Amino acid sequence: MTEAKPSGLVIVDKGPGVTSHDVVSRVRRLAGTRKVGHAGTLDPMATGVLVVGVERATRLLGHLMLTEKAYDATVRLGIATHTDDAEGGVVATAEPGAVEALSEAEIRAAFATQVGEIEQVPTTVSAIKVDGKRAYALAREGAAVELKARPVTIHELTVGGLRGVGTGSLEADISVRCSSGTYIRAIARDVGAILGVGGHLTALRRTAVGPYTLAQAATLEELGEAQAGGRSLLLPIGAAARAAFPSYDLDEEQEREVRHGRRIALAVDGLTAVFALDGEFLALYEPVPGTPLARPVAVFVG
Repeated sequence: MTEAKPSGLVIVDKGPGVTSHDVVSRVRRLAGTRKVGHAGTLDPMATGVLVVGVERATRLLGHLMLTEKAYDATVRLGIATHTDDAEGGVVATAEPGAVEALSEAEIRAAFATQVGEIEQVPTTVSAIKVDGKRAYALAREGAAVELKARPVTIHELTVGGLRGVGTGSLEADISVRCSSGTYIRAIARDVGAILGVGGHLTALRRTAVGPYTLAQAATLEELGEAQAGGRSLLLPIGAAARAAFPSYDLDEEQEREVRHGRRIALAVDGLTAVFALDGEFLALYEPVPGTPLARPVAVFVG
């Protein structure tokens, strides 16, 4: 009987100019398996945390995509682009003197409007589907893309350095902690619109996806060096589940029921990782509303 390949997560620090698919392809080669996926795409321009699942852990990815994320970014005011970032073509520039006239207080106040539960129109070149096609594909074809505003939550937005206040070359460094589905490029666009000068993103670095941060991340080069040295940087699936979700250790009877994918009497608050007596990760369970039971969302054992 062939021994099962290890399952777990690889926390990658993606470099610039590399697509998320490029990262997945590289991890496939390193792990020796096709069963690799990622949670939450990063644009080629963006860097930072990309969570990659290997083998059974790919089934965790859909649940991890719903977790909170954190970013560091740089916003350039005075120029709007069709992609809302530096890779897009310029569609508007500020009137002469408009950027120079902005005060620090005005800029900080504009960014403050983006904090809390807001309605955000996704960027036109997003991966959102419109009539079965990705918005970015429609935009490339020259089609007019109309995306509806969606509720997102900006838990925290801190404006750090402001460079060029009083000049025509003004940039703001921001740190954002937000819900899944938030577009940082859209924040740049909307703040630029509020200030009446336009804006776009010139740098984006994801610093965290749920509990996984840059402190745990490795570059593709570091992953290759680790493998060459006989070391694994794979976070085992059990440890990954305990880090990302509330956890519960089952008794013998509960374990038996879970292994058969049955509902069990278990008081849980939201999605919970459940573990066998020996510490093996078995499944994700959620409460059944109005009952003292919990039901399986995903079972990871046969």
